[in-house]
Amino acid sequence: MKRILLILVLLSTTMAFSQRGSFEEEVKKISKRIDRITKQQKDSLKDRVRDINRKVDRGDITREEGKKLKKEAAEYHAKNIERLVSVEELKLQQLVQDKIDGKIFYDDDYYEENILTIGKNTFKLRISNDTKRDIEDRWRNRRQRRWNRRTTTQFIFAMGANNVLQDHKISSLNNSPYMFWKSRFYEVGLTAKYRLSRQASQTYLKYGISFLWNNLRAENNQYHVVNGDVTELQTFAGSLSESRLRHVQMIFPVHLEFDFSKNRVYDDGRIRDRRNNSFRIGIGGFAGFKLGTRQYLEYTDLSGTRVEELQRGTFNTNIINYGISTYFAYRSTGLYVKYDLNPFFKNTETRNISIGVRFDLD
Repeated sequence: MKRILLILVLLSTTMAFSQRGSFEEEVKKISKRIDRITKQQKDSLKDRVRDINRKVDRGDITREEGKKLKKEAAEYHAKNIERLVSVEELKLQQLVQDKIDGKIFYDDDYYEENILTIGKNTFKLRISNDTKRDIEDRWRNRRQRRWNRRTTTQFIFAMGANNVLQDHKISSLNNSPYMFWKSRFYEVGLTAKYRLSRQASQTYLKYGISFLWNNLRAENNQYHVVNGDVTELQTFAGSLSESRLRHVQMIFPVHLEFDFSKNRVYDDGRIRDRRNNSFRIGIGGFAGFKLGTRQYLEYTDLSGTRVEELQRGTFNTNIINYGISTYFAYRSTGLYVKYDLNPFFKNTETRNISIGVRFDLD
């Protein structure tokens, strides 16, 4: 028991609170915070007035509506200054009172902080002086910054029919040697959606990376044969149950997107930037390169054995590919069209076209 009492006495004698900063330094800090609060609110008011003036100039609102919004904005920021400055004035009063009483007081933005020393160990004690409203304001501002991020990301998945055009003519689809609905494409990728203006708007730049699987299934028991620098379709000697040419690509799409989602405006003037909540239109293109080409054949040979054959090669396809693409969507689902501007096979006028559905998932 004596040993325990001795340890407690030693601990109690080594505990100390050391004040960080002088009284004058604390007063200066509070004064600077008051100046910073006033400047921030005035700058915010200027930005809002500038935005209201732009709306009046564009004809989005009348001049009378503009005057009313300016008055409301001025009253809102004046109340903010009064409320936030009053908190700092209370801290200053407490600081003066603690100075008179000889107490140890230290404040750094939001906390009262002291140092507790036990033996060779040093601990920091932080006691919040925030009001409930201060904490709510900080969380609200944090949510507002998250809502107004200029860049968001989406997962892209698309699928649909894949085929070819001859000489850029849509009518050539009627004479295509490939099955229309059974020749399919699949696309998987990631995109970044960047708002072009600092304030909430409806115009975005969308860019990213995707992987494409373009499949062409030949009709009339035909398959692809490489004949020197030319790849042509020939009739198979037996009976083909599967004849599919798969072309895998990595592409980098870029679109200018118009998102007509209506932004939410709060009573205090804050704006929440909404995306993928209404109709969207994307216009742009892509560029990339080939990762590989394969032909899949399935047939029954003369002995009656079922054969599955995989052929690897270039098949005279172009390594680099580029083209145009567009989509029209509602929320996350839309119609998607992609067309290669360079020929699919070298020394031909055959170009790949894809039509399907596209999902942009936030």
